[in-house]
Amino acid sequence: MDDKTAAFRDFWPYYLQEHAHAGTRAMHYAGTSLVVLLIAALPVAGSWWMIPAVPLAGYGFAWIGHSLIEHNRPATFRYPFWSLRADFVMWFRFLTGRMARDLKRAGVRPDGSVDPALRREL
Repeated sequence: MDDKTAAFRDFWPYYLQEHAHAGTRAMHYAGTSLVVLLIAALPVAGSWWMIPAVPLAGYGFAWIGHSLIEHNRPATFRYPFWSLRADFVMWFRFLTGRMARDLKRAGVRPDGSVDPALRREL
């Protein structure tokens, strides 16, 4: 798969499988929430330190989750643009209560394992 030619719908199940453990997703939700808050606060606070804090907050939480919980390499390193988009899609779908359906379709089980018949490799 290539960031320039692949469809997001093909990447999405893979991304969810790479985030099979609820704890990893929780770390992403925390980081993405902090990113949104920092970006919203930027015009009000006008503090320059907040600009570099945005990627640190988002990627910091995510990479800790992948390292300590999921034990895999973040998809960001291979698919940076799709991963950034997927972070926000996952966060929004979590906030709107639609993640469970997507996880089930991707073969992600409640225990954090992935149905081998639905495993995606990119």
